[in-house]
Amino acid sequence: MSRYYPSIKVLITGAGAPGIKGTLFSLKNNWDNRTVTTVCVDMRNDVVGKYLCDKFYQVPPGNHEQFVPRLLDICEKEKVDVILPQVTEELMTLSLHKKVFEEIGVHVAVSEFDVIQIANDKYKLMNFIRKMGLPIPKFYIVRTWSELEKISEKLGSPFVIKPPISSGMRGLRIVCKSRKNEGNFKEAFFREKPSGVKIYMDELYKILGEEFPPLLAMEYLPGKEYSVDVLSDKDKVYVVVPRTRDEIRTGITFAGTVVKNEYLIEYVEKLTRKTRLEYAHGFQFKEDKNGVPQIIESNPRIQGTMVLSTLAGANIIYGAVKLALGEEILSFNVRWGTRFLRYWGGIGVYNGEIIAEI
Repeated sequence: MSRYYPSIKVLITGAGAPGIKGTLFSLKNNWDNRTVTTVCVDMRNDVVGKYLCDKFYQVPPGNHEQFVPRLLDICEKEKVDVILPQVTEELMTLSLHKKVFEEIGVHVAVSEFDVIQIANDKYKLMNFIRKMGLPIPKFYIVRTWSELEKISEKLGSPFVIKPPISSGMRGLRIVCKSRKNEGNFKEAFFREKPSGVKIYMDELYKILGEEFPPLLAMEYLPGKEYSVDVLSDKDKVYVVVPRTRDEIRTGITFAGTVVKNEYLIEYVEKLTRKTRLEYAHGFQFKEDKNGVPQIIESNPRIQGTMVLSTLAGANIIYGAVKLALGEEILSFNVRWGTRFLRYWGGIGVYNGEIIAEI
């Protein structure tokens, strides 16, 4: 039986991430009524989380040789109990060095290195799921323009390309092959706000050229989009919470609804057990033309709007901290139908202090 700590310190990476306010809310509003002191870090100095957490430090990027030594110094100085990562690019490094942190009594809420290698790579993940026999969209890896042209014939128009390892909407493009018969682009011009993800083949060639780093080419899925939040350890899946992404701006959910979609819950439970993902993590799905949700990627970390699960009664973010500490997780009573509406807000800062929050 692990020792229970009435108060703990949690170090959160990615203090400038869009979901930082939700992560801090979930930790402070925990079901144990426990005092949680938050230490936030980010590679940039002037980020919103700096003013919302209890303590802030600037750190090098996750792939920098001084990233781990810097975190170790901060953990020892602040007597941190748990590291809660929010940045995709840091996951491999943190997973690889988990034992180094454990030696100073710090628990890192991240899956094992071999698990992250698959979950963080969209191409590896798709191959993994295909071997499991679960439904997946058509996908291919391409490295040259000639390969891309051949694959585009198989995928039809439009289709999607994105780097196998990326976060948010970085590198994502919806590619239209011809300007002659793609009326959906014209319709979108008048109906939608510009997103910058739609592009024609000739424009794409000017960017990529004949050869380029590996890209994942996938079939375009036109339907509703979902995020699925999960809390699990190696032995048990504690809760799976699907939520619709009703309104999306620059890759961030601005309106969403928690839905009891049994198909997604069963799919994700199977996938989580097989991949052995742990702590707070999630997956994204999009419906095909027949209305069947198809997986498009995984996020082996806190997802940007995971606070919606907290509001629905499943505080997965705090649950990840408890798992890292070896504490018991009780069952969740999810309030299906809970909605979340995001709005543009911000803070006013003067002399390093918040003077207004709007």
